[in-house]
This record gives sequence, structure tokens and C-alpha cells, in this order.
Amino acid sequence: MRADRVFAYGAAAGLLADLLLGDPRRGHPVAAFGRAAGAVERALWRDHRGSGALHTAVCAGGAVCLAVAAERSLRTSAVASVALTAAATWAVVGGTSLGREARAVGGALAAGDIEVARERLPHLCGRDPQALDADGIARAVVESVAENTSDAVVGALVWGAVAGVPGLVGFRAVNTLDAMVGHKSARHRRYGWASARLDDVVGWPGARLTAALAAVAGGNPRGAVTAWRADAARHPSPNAGPVEASFAGALGVRLGGTLSYAGRVEHRPVLNGPGRAVGVGDIERAVRLSRRVSVLALGASVAGRLLATSWVPKAKGRTS
Repeated sequence: MRADRVFAYGAAAGLLADLLLGDPRRGHPVAAFGRAAGAVERALWRDHRGSGALHTAVCAGGAVCLAVAAERSLRTSAVASVALTAAATWAVVGGTSLGREARAVGGALAAGDIEVARERLPHLCGRDPQALDADGIARAVVESVAENTSDAVVGALVWGAVAGVPGLVGFRAVNTLDAMVGHKSARHRRYGWASARLDDVVGWPGARLTAALAAVAGGNPRGAVTAWRADAARHPSPNAGPVEASFAGALGVRLGGTLSYAGRVEHRPVLNGPGRAVGVGDIERAVRLSRRVSVLALGASVAGRLLATSWVPKAKGRTS
């Protein structure tokens, strides 16, 4: 079976498994990778960019090498190759868990139980929940749903289309390393620099595809594109900016503004300034938009892989 069809069938099956089952409840491969990366950090940590770059190379490179070996060992069997792609896709995407956690916070807010909402918020993002009122929590959830649609679903599918199972695994490895050491804490400001920059690079195509699909699927294409063009570059993250701005325009809400991470206050630019303030009901709207974007991203990734595979032999034929 051709590699493009292996990816198409496997990615579709893996995304369906995520939609139906959510993340594996025990023995999650991403959690195992996180534990291994933590052990490597304890062995290599120095307050130096070079040590952090070595950490990134060992962890991400090791994950990719294992994926390459697994893919090659099964390439003579189409069924096994599809099964491996499906398992890898299911392991690395997290759209259903993202929606479940967002709805849990939204349900607590709708019931007027802000303390429960604050307890649940750290499952989605690193904001300081005690510094947020109900509206601030709702805004944080919508922003997290937007950003993680790219990080937890679309980016992985894009790299899966490019490089198969190693692309799926490599993207998730880099994204996990960024979450672990890529933040600007005293311990990781230098050590996590390489992981953060590599995550910016590998996240670039998925973030732009997510923003474009949010414009298509959100019901307000003009608003999404306008907010994307006007506000994305003002966001401190080169990849979260387009995604959050497009979601804001598609949903007709304002995102950004003042937020707090572990006592550190940031004043971020407002995205889609003409929009209204985020309400509790917008959490469900954001989750539904995320789901539509994820399904469209699967279609776009599969179509891109099929087109690339059909185009390459023709290009070789013209040059031979």
C-alpha cells in the first residue's frame, strides 16, 4: 500500500479513536515521554543554552528515531502500517480531552461555582486561577482551546502528512518539551531556549492552517481574517497569535489583555478589539469550532499528502 494511503487510513482511524475514546487512560505514551525527558533534564541541566539544546536533541531525536525504526519494521505489512499510524495519531492528538476539560470549566462557571472552575483551569493552561474572576476564566479557556487546537491536533496532523509516524511523534515530542522547559522561569530561561525556538518552527505551519480553517468553519470568515491580519503579529507568540486572533474574529469576541502566570503579570494586546467580552456560553462555541477545525485539518492533511505523492512522480518524469 502506498505511504499516502497508509497515512490517510491511519490518521482517520486515529482521529476517530480520539473522538470516541479520548486519550488513553493508562500508559499514555506522551506521559511516558515526559517522564523520560524529566530524567534527561535531571542528568543534563546546566543554566546554559548549550545544555538545553543537547536536552532537546536527545529527547526529540530519540523519539523520532524510535518512530522511524517502528515504521520501517512494519512497512512490509499494510495492515500493520495503518495500525501503527492509527495508534500514533490517537496517542499524539488530544482534541477530545481538550474539549472535555474546557466543558468542565464551563459547566462549573454556568453553575456559579467559581472555585471548582479555578480548580479545573490548570488542566488546560498555566494561568494563575486565583487571579481570575469568572469572565477571566472563560476568556482563558477560549484562548486555551484556540491555541491547543493547533498544538494538540492540527500541528500533529500536518507533520504526519509530511513525515508519517516520525512526523506525528516528533511534533508531539517537541511540543511536550516546550511545555516542560520552554517557559521563561528562572530555571528554564536559558536551558529551555532551544525547545521553545524549535517548537516555534515546527508549530508554524499548523498554526497558520488552524487560523485559516477557523476562518472557514467559524461562521464569520471576514471577522476572522480581519482579526488575524490586524492583531496576530502583536501577540508575543508567533504561533498562538494567528490562532487566537482568528478564533476571536470567528467567535466575535475579544481575547488577550492582562493575565498572570505564577504571580508574573503580563499585559498582552487585545485581539479583535471590536468584539464583545467572552461569556460562559462562548466556551461551548469555541469547543465546537475546535472540533470542526480538527476534522477539516484531517481532510486538508490527507489531501495534501495525496496531492504531493501524485505530483512528485510527474515532476521527476518531466526532469528525466
